[in-house]
Amino acid sequence: MRALRARWRAVSLASGWRFPSDWALPEVDAVCAALLRGDLRGGIAETALAGLGRARAASGAGLSETLTDLAALHAVMGDLDGVDGFIAPDVDTTPPRLLRLTALAWADVATDQLVHTEVTDPLTGLPTVAYLRTRLAELYRQAVRDGHQASDEHLLLVVAMDFSEIAGWARLTGMILVADALRAVFDGGESVASLGPSTAAALVARDGGIATRGVLLRRELHERLSIDAQLRELGHPRISVVRLPPTHDAACDLLTHLSRG
Repeated sequence: MRALRARWRAVSLASGWRFPSDWALPEVDAVCAALLRGDLRGGIAETALAGLGRARAASGAGLSETLTDLAALHAVMGDLDGVDGFIAPDVDTTPPRLLRLTALAWADVATDQLVHTEVTDPLTGLPTVAYLRTRLAELYRQAVRDGHQASDEHLLLVVAMDFSEIAGWARLTGMILVADALRAVFDGGESVASLGPSTAAALVARDGGIATRGVLLRRELHERLSIDAQLRELGHPRISVVRLPPTHDAACDLLTHLSRG
């Protein structure tokens, strides 16, 4: 299964998947396992592909990117004996049934997200990026009223994990532990939110204590992540302090960029 997963990922990234750390999901492993028990158009495999389509939408992947990733899988399955040869996936040659079921599964989640925006991420228990956008809107309105810039008073502290080499429960556990560490360090009313499947952030006041909080957060993350062998091998999470842009629209664009790695 690892060989299939690795070739699929390599072809997908070469075909334009933009953020490598967001490619691996538990549903990827489910698709690989189903394929190794049958062909690409078997019932089990199709169910797994629908699950992956839903997961891609939930993680923020666009429909074009999702279908190109499916084409990469189809191309790999058509060249299982290849090793290092170049594979050029083509969405137009992917079986229409697979495109349709994947697109419909993606659309189900994407539409639901538009109609019923969740306030809390079910995995980490943190507020979602939609909540953080609303909170930022409040700060920017207050900044205009008070005659200063939002960046004068607040900034974002971002934690990003590189899950490109692991999947399954270790990946899920990693984000749960990141959320727990953020809540432990920023427990005084700061807005902490999940930005994506491998990124979380805290909106904090520029009160001079951010360096101390950053050191404490790194220590809390190390203590939690070191309990799992796979998570220990990832190395240190990337912690960065990000200045807020001049406008709320630009801040929303920033959150979108951060959520994708």
